[in-house]
Amino acid sequence: MAPDGEQIGIRPLPQALTMAREMGLDLVEVADKASPPVCRIMDYGKYKYENAQRAKESRRKSSNTVVKEMKYRPKIGAGDFDQKTAKVEKFLLQGHKVKLTIMFRGREVQHPEFGKRILDDVAEVVAHAGRVEAYPKLDGRNMTMVLGPDRQAQAAWRKKQAEAEAEAEAAAARNAGASPAAPAAEVAAGDADEVTPTPDETPEPPEASAPEATEATEAPESEEAPEADAPEAEG
Repeated sequence: MAPDGEQIGIRPLPQALTMAREMGLDLVEVADKASPPVCRIMDYGKYKYENAQRAKESRRKSSNTVVKEMKYRPKIGAGDFDQKTAKVEKFLLQGHKVKLTIMFRGREVQHPEFGKRILDDVAEVVAHAGRVEAYPKLDGRNMTMVLGPDRQAQAAWRKKQAEAEAEAEAAAARNAGASPAAPAAEVAAGDADEVTPTPDETPEPPEASAPEATEATEAPESEEAPEADAPEAEG
């Protein structure tokens, strides 16, 4: 087999080795159990390197995929629900699978629809980060569901978030650029209101207002002095 995969046909071993040497490549047996054995002309060093890289990538993906678990109760409060669901979203964005478990107690198991409702709500909230891989099923007193990361949904969500942030930054920049002009306009308007009089148009001083006349008070009547007796003339 040629390096490009073309079938060369059956050749004696010495001839096949000569063809490989002329190309500066190696003759590698790829199917020893076939009759006759199948060999391929290739760069054996490059072939080993590519196989090692593929195996390394496969190990990396398998080791990073971890199944997390998050437990809920049928009567969970709104605050606890939001907190737990935020952690589920974080796990999915990190590339992990998440197993959701609803734990029933006592007679709660007689109403599995309450647990399924919670699982459906979780799946709806984190739809931008993951998708349902195993739908809800009742297992004894527990109900479970498995979510897996959705790469396409995550990429679309991140793109939307980036666009929203860019738009917010642009709006903030526009507001920052327009804000210095506003005080200047106010100052100009204030200057226009204050008109400075010219020498020819000097305003007349305001007339002094006459003091208000106060009501005259009657002077107290003077007491008449007693008349003095005239002296009698002597005869």
